[in-house]
Parts: sequence; structure tokens; C-alpha cells
Amino acid sequence: MSATPQIPPISQIEGKTIIDLVANGRRLDGRGLLDHRGFDIRAGIIEKANGSAHVSLGKTKVMVGVKVEVGEPFPDVPDQGVLTVNAELVPMAYPLFEPGPPDENSIELARVVDRGIRESKMVDLKKLCIIPNEKAFVVFVDIYVLDHDGNLIDASAAAAAAALLSARINKFEVKNGEVSLLPETMPLPISNIPVTMTFAKIGGTIVLDPSLEEEQVMSSRLTVTVDKDGNLCALQKGGMGHMAIQDVKECVRLAIERAPQLRESILGAIGYGKD
Repeated sequence: MSATPQIPPISQIEGKTIIDLVANGRRLDGRGLLDHRGFDIRAGIIEKANGSAHVSLGKTKVMVGVKVEVGEPFPDVPDQGVLTVNAELVPMAYPLFEPGPPDENSIELARVVDRGIRESKMVDLKKLCIIPNEKAFVVFVDIYVLDHDGNLIDASAAAAAAALLSARINKFEVKNGEVSLLPETMPLPISNIPVTMTFAKIGGTIVLDPSLEEEQVMSSRLTVTVDKDGNLCALQKGGMGHMAIQDVKECVRLAIERAPQLRESILGAIGYGKD
């Protein structure tokens, strides 16, 4: 694992400006404290992938590809398919991203996105088992950060969800223990649609969807993932500062309250459910 790049310092005057603005209910880009930057979501952009999506969240840009292959189930869950999420932070996206093995930032990004998908049971993995103990579909979700302007987690989670929702896999048949893929396709078995929101604590104030400049002065962040029924299914605390219990409760409340609107925007952008 390569060394983890540190967040670059920000000038004292710029940092103080951001902190003072937030304390007075304002932000550098004019948003309210609890406003997301606009999501722009496009699905089906990679022809050879089973599913794909490109998401812009402000100037942050992320692309996700989904590839599905036939492999072996894990020994401890022999009746389920396999889901694996990877994230790559390429140098062209940010000066401090380095080529080579994944660092702590890319590992955290992949794990947070994976946890939201897995704990919400977005993909029904039992329906991806072909022959228990022997054959199952393996779903690879690959995240590529193209431009980093803050809050990679929310952009990546939305892109992963859109890519999975748009993915199609080959139908199959089993004869004499052999699996044959058919030319006809079917959608992935989707049973839930999680949405993820990240909050940052700047001074004593909570803001939603921190920009890169805000991440440079935040003391901590909290990522909340909510399923379609309004259930909390994943939490991730980041940063060196603390989050008071009341802060955590407020972030969870806000995420549950706002999740339906964000979910509808993702579904609407890719036309999911209109077929």
C-alpha cells in the first residue's frame, strides 16, 4: 500500500474566511449549509461494461463501471453471488493522488460505497448464485475518480448506484453441471436503493456535501447511508476531530429526511423503472 497523501494546507486567511462564513450560515459557493451541489448523472456510458455511470457533483467527477463474470461463491456463503468494490484515485484527478497500489483514501472510499450497497442489500446476491458451492455471478464495481473537488464519497455512491441500476447480465442455463450464458440479458436483481450523504463539521457547524476547500478546514465528517425504507444502514466517521452524539443524531435525521428526494433524482436521471 502506498503512502497516504495528506490534505494540503490552506492559507490562514482563506481558512478563516470559510470558517467565519459557515458560522454565519453562508458558504463560499453561495449554497445554504445543508444544500447539495447539483448532481448530474448519466448512465450507460461504457458500451462494453454491464453497467456504467458518470456523476458530476459540482466540479467533482466520478465514473463507475460494473462488470459481471461467472466465478465461484465464497466458501462461507456458498449460496450467494459475490460483490466487490474497488476505487482508483488517478493522478489526473488531483495533484496529490499517486499512481500505484491503493492508499488509505481509496480503500476507505471503496469500503464506504461497498458497505452502503451490501448492508442495504441493494443487490440480491442469493439470486446471483448459479450452482451452490460451485458457480455464481461475481459483480465488480470499479470507481474511477476523474476530478476531485470534494465529497468523493457521495459522488461515488451515487455513481455506483446508477451503474448497478442500469446493469444487465446474460441469462444462463445449466446442463449436466455446465453453465452456458445465453445472448438474452436481464437486469441485476435489485432489492433496495441506498443513498449516501456526507456532512462535515466546520467550527461548531454542520454542513452537507463539503467542497474541497471545506474539507481542508473541517475537523471531522460523517457519512450516512439510508435505504429505501428510511433505515440507517451505514455510518462512516472521518477526520481527526470529534462528532458529538447530538451532531450524529442530527446528521442521521437530516439524511433520513432528505434521502427520498436524492433517490428520486438518481432514478429520474437514469430513467429507472420507465421500461
